[in-house]
Amino acid sequence: MVVQYIIRIKKGEYEIHTVVTMIIKNAKIFDGDKFIGENAVIIEGRKIKKITSTPFLTDEDLKNNEVIDIEGKVLSPGFIDLQLNGCGGVLFNDEITRETLEIMNETNKRFGATSYLPTLITSPDEKILKALKLIEDLKDEKEDIGVLGLHIEGPYISLEKKGVHRPDYIRVLSDSVIDEIAKVGYEGVKIMTIAPEVALEKHLIKLYESGINLSIGHSNALYEEIKEKEKYYRNATHLFNAMRPFDSREPGVVGYLLDNKNMNCGIIVDGLHASFPSVRVVKEVLKSKLYLVTDAVSPMGTNMEYFMFEGHKVYYKDGRCATETGTLGGSALDMITGIKNLVKEVKISEEEALRMATSYPAKAVQVDDRYGYIKEGYIADLTFYNEDFVVEGTIAKGQLTKY
Repeated sequence: MVVQYIIRIKKGEYEIHTVVTMIIKNAKIFDGDKFIGENAVIIEGRKIKKITSTPFLTDEDLKNNEVIDIEGKVLSPGFIDLQLNGCGGVLFNDEITRETLEIMNETNKRFGATSYLPTLITSPDEKILKALKLIEDLKDEKEDIGVLGLHIEGPYISLEKKGVHRPDYIRVLSDSVIDEIAKVGYEGVKIMTIAPEVALEKHLIKLYESGINLSIGHSNALYEEIKEKEKYYRNATHLFNAMRPFDSREPGVVGYLLDNKNMNCGIIVDGLHASFPSVRVVKEVLKSKLYLVTDAVSPMGTNMEYFMFEGHKVYYKDGRCATETGTLGGSALDMITGIKNLVKEVKISEEEALRMATSYPAKAVQVDDRYGYIKEGYIADLTFYNEDFVVEGTIAKGQLTKY
């Protein structure tokens, strides 16, 4: 293994950065678009240096660098989850701290996800402001723990389509809170879910101009109500769930999204939030605009039997997270299981399932210039899994973890 020490001067102090060269060989490489002929990747530090083939690696390469032979397993870009409430026994709404994000990141990586949006559901102003401050304080360090930015889901939503969100917290946000969110902007908030029918246009304008991707969700809007404000929206939150359904006389939110075809839509592929045939139908229509999310909560990656979600007791059993009344409260889905479900149950190709977990979400939040692909110069976020869709290792920012 070759180790280079790079000394940089910052504010009069020395910083020592370690750059390590790693070679992954004998891989079945999915590069974000397709499976390719090359089967080796050379990583230097945090970035992908070269994509090549094992026979072209020199003896010097193999002798002097850390070499990982993955024996024909699939090597993919690290998965990107744009809606993650919690996992590993923690919930972002409960503890808005770096430690929570680190636990979520480490749990996520076990299932192949190397980047995510910590998602804050409907809550008081104090929690929104605390989450904004945390992200601002982390600055450039946030991506080191897998965080691309926040997804603020609520409280600016429809009471009729609240799902598990607390009704007493649902509200039109004040101008001052909107100002604070807009001030942080796209660098800190990648997605904000707002129901169009309750949104004030002045707020949509301010948030849109800050670069935040506004997302239709938890909405009871009529088709025409969305049309009036569609220019501000780029995304839709968990297609089918907590939104006015498609009807013969009123297309509603689902009908609008299927008719529009230009909106990026997240979908939870656990067989509970949407049936597999329903996913297959909308996939045929939305194609590359449909991406995989988990909407996972505390039990993902654990054996928890229940947890509290903003005042609701949510039980976890047989893969289902629901209140006593049967309302779904997030999921226990992980990204590799979602991909497996897309292939085995929805019956789409493995390439397309992987796109839904890598390049499509990267494009949806405009980070496809450095994430979502295995390309030279891209961040070295990768995962490899076996024929049973079990993750055996992840490389996050050039650091390998085997499972």
